[in-house]
Amino acid sequence: MSTHTRSPDAAGVPHTDSYYASSVNAHAPWPELTDNIECDVCIVGAGYTGISSALYLCEAGYDVVVLEAARVGWGASGRNGGQVVNSYSRDIDVIEDRYGRQTADMLGSMMFEGANIIRQRIDQYAIDCDYRPGCVFAALSARQLTKLRDQQKLWNRYGHTDLTLLDESAIRREIATDRYVGGLLDKHGGHIHPLNLVLGEAEAIRRHGGRIFEGSAVTRIEHGDPARVHTAKGQVKAKYVILAGNAYLSQQLAPRLTRLSMPCGSQIIATEPLSEDMALSLLPNNYCVEDCNYLLDYFRLTADNRMLYGGGVTYGGKNPPNIDSVILPKLNRTFPQLKGVKIDYRWGGNFLLTLSRLPQFGRLENNIYYMQGDSGHGVTLTHLAGKLITEVLRGDAERFDAFARLPHMPFFGGRNFQVPFTMLGAAYYSLRDRLGV
Repeated sequence: MSTHTRSPDAAGVPHTDSYYASSVNAHAPWPELTDNIECDVCIVGAGYTGISSALYLCEAGYDVVVLEAARVGWGASGRNGGQVVNSYSRDIDVIEDRYGRQTADMLGSMMFEGANIIRQRIDQYAIDCDYRPGCVFAALSARQLTKLRDQQKLWNRYGHTDLTLLDESAIRREIATDRYVGGLLDKHGGHIHPLNLVLGEAEAIRRHGGRIFEGSAVTRIEHGDPARVHTAKGQVKAKYVILAGNAYLSQQLAPRLTRLSMPCGSQIIATEPLSEDMALSLLPNNYCVEDCNYLLDYFRLTADNRMLYGGGVTYGGKNPPNIDSVILPKLNRTFPQLKGVKIDYRWGGNFLLTLSRLPQFGRLENNIYYMQGDSGHGVTLTHLAGKLITEVLRGDAERFDAFARLPHMPFFGGRNFQVPFTMLGAAYYSLRDRLGV
């Protein structure tokens, strides 16, 4: 890992106090928008969706402006668990049952593309983000292991054959815990330092001549051809606008979108650096792990041998008063050998949940596009999204429209009742997980 320094705050808005922010690669800040400018494409939001889109579009020769209310990677893109997980939050068998074989085949042909894009970006632009290959899906019951067996067959059908089913003895060789009865190893998954990835991609945009403005929250959008995107101190006139704010998109800016989705919080802790012997004893091959519960736990080692552990969901997007009290018991249950270890960092962030658990892509106007609602699979899906929106603007909408045609269902009872209704549903599925049914 390279030498790390914290960059100066943009417009007084620092990154959340996370392990990632404390180990961020040195980088130059971006200015605030204070002028009236023009471009081909204006993107609202500088997380993975916005930055991936901007980089693809810059490479294709478009003049691109990205407007970010806080800082590049300030939201979920710079706070997540750093796990590169293939497919979608609802796997392709569910998509086929709900929407038919044709839709499943189209989405299935893309479900491993996001991870490949990430690896390609890292190599192409020499991004220092601690990429390590390998992801384990861990089963806590025989029922979950059976589902992983089915998942292996399903992914094989769509061309992904580098998967290894792990029995109980095999998974204990990969993870030093007696919690799991088996698992599925995906060697085309992996883990990263997520904030350094998005910052490295932003630097690639800078090299291509793209413009990013931090501390430049969008206050309103004038629909038209061209559209006009306003901030407190400036304005962007653009042929196209892409809304890429996800869980941090203002309700006032796009009420039609926020009614269809709900911000949800996830919390993470990071221990003090462990000895190399201890780290290797816990995860000998340095794979990342997520379990198969509805409200899942996920964990991995960082480049400096910290155990980074996350889990749980807070509906509506607020952090619990004491993150340690929520996450530390999970860590201790999985790794009792770490009981008493010092916790150096704890933080939370929001992802955007949809009722279907599938992404929402589409158009608000002929020249205003949106991509949101990755429902926990945003690291890979956002990178695919940037490629798809570039295909659209270049005249090929087939793959984008495969997502856009998915029904965008509002939460029951509207925005006022989406949290309690969703909590009831989560409680039901959590009970099923505990009972092993």
